[in-house]
Amino acid sequence: MTRPVLICRPQPGADATAARARELGMKALVCPLFAVEPLDWSAPAPASFDALMLTSANALRHGGEGLSRYHALPMFAVGAATARAAMDAGFTDVVEAGPDAPATLERIARAGHRHILHLGGEHFRAAEREGLTITRRAVYRSAATGTADALTPMLERSPVLLVHSPRAGARIAALIPEARRADIALIAISAAARDAAGTGWAQAIAASAPQDDVMLALARPLCL
Repeated sequence: MTRPVLICRPQPGADATAARARELGMKALVCPLFAVEPLDWSAPAPASFDALMLTSANALRHGGEGLSRYHALPMFAVGAATARAAMDAGFTDVVEAGPDAPATLERIARAGHRHILHLGGEHFRAAEREGLTITRRAVYRSAATGTADALTPMLERSPVLLVHSPRAGARIAALIPEARRADIALIAISAAARDAAGTGWAQAIAASAPQDDVMLALARPLCL
């Protein structure tokens, strides 16, 4: 039996991952365990910064009108999807960096910038770089959604489960009992996401880089 890939990331990312999986010949199931919501936030003065950093396109989808205050700043985006979303949102000086926050901060430092505004989600991952002063503002949050009952029929198909963050790993660990994991393979975006999902999986593999394409490349031979 062909195993499907099970995608639990929030929308619209879940559908985007599912489309990539189908292009690779995989069957895809979608069951988001988080929903992204905007937060009220105060936009600090643009003159205080010489660069903007975005680690997720969600900041552009949910940042609201305050984002337009920073269109004149050089913007460093983690990944191609965030860079494309930034250009669509009106930013003109966009650098595609990454593949993660530490690598992006290194790129920013090499460009000679020192005072950085980082717009992201409610749960920032700690990332610092000597010589940079980083101001962080949360402009969105990921609220838990989905239930064990919604997951159960999908688990009957012994899927390859994709885990896109440590928070998702922890939620999956809470919703799927260890006794139910033996025939489910797990592909995580990072070692931290893999470890947060707990033990008992048929396989638990961390991607070598925090990228959707890398995760799908690992999942494909397990699905087909």
